[in-house]
Amino acid sequence: MKVSQLKKNLFFLMIFLSSVAMSYAQQTGLKGKIVDASSNENLAQVLITIEGTLVSATTGALGEFDFGGVQLPLGEQIAVMSKDGYVTKRYPIVINEGSVLDLGTLGLVYDLNQEEVQIGTISLSDNELSEGDDNGSFNVSGLLQASRDVFLSAAAFDFSATFFRPRGLNSENGKVLINGIEMNKLFNGRPQWNNWGGLNDMQRNQEFTMGISANDYTFGDLSGTTNIVMRASQYREGGRVSYSASNRTYTGRVMGSYNSGLNADGFAYSVLLSRRFGDEGYVDGTLYDAYSIFASVEKKFNDKHSLNFTSFYTPNRRGRSSSGITNEMFRLKGRRYNPHWGYQDGEKRNSRVREIEEPVLMLNHYWNITEKTTLNTNVSFQTGKIGNSRIESRGTTLGTTSDGQQYVFGDASNPAPDYFRNLPSFFLQDTNPTIEDFGNAFLAEQDFINNGQYDWNSLYQANISNANQGFNSTYILYEDRTDDTQWSFNSILNSQITDNIAINAALNYRTLNSENFANVLDLLGGTGFLDVNAFAEDENGNFNIDLAQNNLSTPNRIVREGDRFRYNFEIDASVASAFAQAQFKYNKVDFYLGGNVSQTNYQRTGLYNNGRFQGAESLGKSEKLDFTNYGAKAGITYKINGRNLLDVHGAYFTKAPTVRSSFTNSRETNDVVDDLQSEKVNSIDASYIYRSPIIKARLTGYFTEFNDRTDISFFFTNGLGSFVQEILTDIDERRVGAEFGLEAQVTPTIKLKAVASVGQYTYQNNPGIEITSDDPRLEAIFDQLPDLKANLKNYHISGGPERAYQLGIEYRDPDFWWVGLTANHFSNAYIDISPLTRSDAFPLNLSDSGGVVAYSDYDPEVAKELLRQEQLDSYVLINAVGGKSWKLGDYYIGMFAGINNLLDETYRTGGYEQSRNADYRTALEEGQRDTPLFGTRYFFGNGINYFVNLSLRF
Repeated sequence: MKVSQLKKNLFFLMIFLSSVAMSYAQQTGLKGKIVDASSNENLAQVLITIEGTLVSATTGALGEFDFGGVQLPLGEQIAVMSKDGYVTKRYPIVINEGSVLDLGTLGLVYDLNQEEVQIGTISLSDNELSEGDDNGSFNVSGLLQASRDVFLSAAAFDFSATFFRPRGLNSENGKVLINGIEMNKLFNGRPQWNNWGGLNDMQRNQEFTMGISANDYTFGDLSGTTNIVMRASQYREGGRVSYSASNRTYTGRVMGSYNSGLNADGFAYSVLLSRRFGDEGYVDGTLYDAYSIFASVEKKFNDKHSLNFTSFYTPNRRGRSSSGITNEMFRLKGRRYNPHWGYQDGEKRNSRVREIEEPVLMLNHYWNITEKTTLNTNVSFQTGKIGNSRIESRGTTLGTTSDGQQYVFGDASNPAPDYFRNLPSFFLQDTNPTIEDFGNAFLAEQDFINNGQYDWNSLYQANISNANQGFNSTYILYEDRTDDTQWSFNSILNSQITDNIAINAALNYRTLNSENFANVLDLLGGTGFLDVNAFAEDENGNFNIDLAQNNLSTPNRIVREGDRFRYNFEIDASVASAFAQAQFKYNKVDFYLGGNVSQTNYQRTGLYNNGRFQGAESLGKSEKLDFTNYGAKAGITYKINGRNLLDVHGAYFTKAPTVRSSFTNSRETNDVVDDLQSEKVNSIDASYIYRSPIIKARLTGYFTEFNDRTDISFFFTNGLGSFVQEILTDIDERRVGAEFGLEAQVTPTIKLKAVASVGQYTYQNNPGIEITSDDPRLEAIFDQLPDLKANLKNYHISGGPERAYQLGIEYRDPDFWWVGLTANHFSNAYIDISPLTRSDAFPLNLSDSGGVVAYSDYDPEVAKELLRQEQLDSYVLINAVGGKSWKLGDYYIGMFAGINNLLDETYRTGGYEQSRNADYRTALEEGQRDTPLFGTRYFFGNGINYFVNLSLRF
């Protein structure tokens, strides 16, 4: 199309849209401006409604609102003005036909009670979300500011500690933006909340979009979208200092922040410093050591252009808790047991420490092109490291047999205190244990009860003894390290075409270089460590020194502190996407249409020539992975009347697999998952919403399907006698259920609430399963079993309770103090099952030297019982919250306290089967034991725990 013709078409389009706008124009009008009553600052996003009608408007950046183009009811009316954090005001007005009523400038009063609710809400994010990026079990990121919806509020405050996931969705199913820039990691798709942990005062300006509904910045995802606005001019002028105490993940937090507000020269700045600390949280040995620094400065050049710079740096170290404990460990040590720590020189030292240092720099340009069209352009730079430490044990040096074969020798027993050989059950494996077996079991039990932790002194002594004999370390402390450097660019356009039509569009680009390697942290008294794989064997089961080399370019290398070893590779990734959306708002119906398209690329570059995957299999660049994805969504809200609404949303979109799910074993090889493809998602939800001055309620039904998902797990299996990679492909999942929330203001001071979530989350097919390993014998076995299936259909997907209920009461005194109490019931939680155990290989004897054959004693009915999925017990948690606020001149003092699990209930939030018994014979033997040797590992919730915050605002 010629440019001239395009201009003509655009001209006629504008004429048409203008005529549409004029058709809605009315002679009768209502306008005004809303400011903060104490500071006189303009208030944006204030909702103004005409009580009892569907008519509403929202203030813009200058605090102004105008009902132009809306048909207003005539006569005496009530204008209701509301905004989170402020006391809702009701103004009587009279609307006369043919005249515009100008209310002038109106002030809203800051709500001191809401102030403390926000303190408690954001403080919760530190405590309840701190583990979220480790296990992906929590997904309440945006819910922390969704206090207007009683169901979402319950999910954020009371349900999160149980691994509850709204609609059964993971954290990668939600988007987190800061100043419009997506913060989800490309590696696994999850937001890394620790990157902005401790910046509580600077997270108060949040815009949450529920589910897949319309969002002004991005296409979004099923769990919703949160945009955290960290813009200097948008913070309330003044300062705050606060101190918090808790027994959850840290014991203390001190924080100070100050916001200048926008001065006469157009400058604004905001700063924050905070410190979180604790020798251990509720779980034993979980140290917490974190600092947070924030600075933002903005220059408003004129009414059209503003430039904002934001930076934050939140280095943190956290001792990690156990990755689940068995019933045997729980019986002997209790729910606080954490095997990762031990005493060294009288101090607790955790072997599993997670350290994160990833500063973020952002530059944001805001352009008000016209009164109704804005363009926001952003660039972000993030770099730094994530390290997860652990103990490594290995033979100390190389030896040579009489026939010239080299081998690794030295005492390299597993030092982990929860290693199965250290437990009483290990000594009672036989069907008829002897007196000696019982004696050894008793001694193991007493040692586990009295000790059961890492013996750091013995590790040092072993290494020092080796050094005195000229040998290397048997044990070292190392970290799995990721050093990421990422650039992000985007541009977001918002335009109010008419009073009824708005257009949103965005272009995004992200590029990542990720270095991944193992790094020696501490030789533990030794002088060096041998960088070979002591378990590398050839097809005949013999140790092979060439296969054992982690890097053939530096054979038999001795590494020391600060050296990279074991594996070393880079990942380059990039994502380019475009998003467009149109929103239509009318008196009876609102609806929207949106779509997106994206291009994703991954490539691995191996820096080590691995002995098990030599040459191009591990060294150099892998094939380049390319994924083109697209999506569409739509929604409609039908306003039956001023109190009853129907709301429906639907979406279909595809998502590229994450980096984690794309390579079979990225640490060692360039090998890509076979037939890798994008995930397909389709979802619909429908809600009935009721709103009155006394009752607010929502009932929602939802249906979501995922198709062609890919998942990779890494573990050791006894039946196969090797470390393996389990690759599931073409996974189909379904999540269906209902949500209900009701809130009743029964008196001016008493509020009652009821919440319910009922769902069912299941696998819908038998996905393909591939087992890979660096053991050539195992590879040969599975080559005889092509097209394996994991029989998962109708099994439940683990991840918290499928059913959750709440009854609550809240009292808010006019003298600015409040208390609340909730009773919460949880049920229908299932443990995570082992796909390999449920594969077609389960009935087969894979270790038989005569080839792959079925077990002669295989009984399908017995197998069915062995493979029954365990459902966890239901439980009830009682939680209490409360707060008090005081105003002393220009100062506000606030106190907030929350106590969870008041009755000190012992409960299991989740668990997973160990895959060490992956065939019928070993599973049968395990099932016949009184105490399984490799029993299910469970996660236990905290007992009674608290959080207290005291703040001063000025």
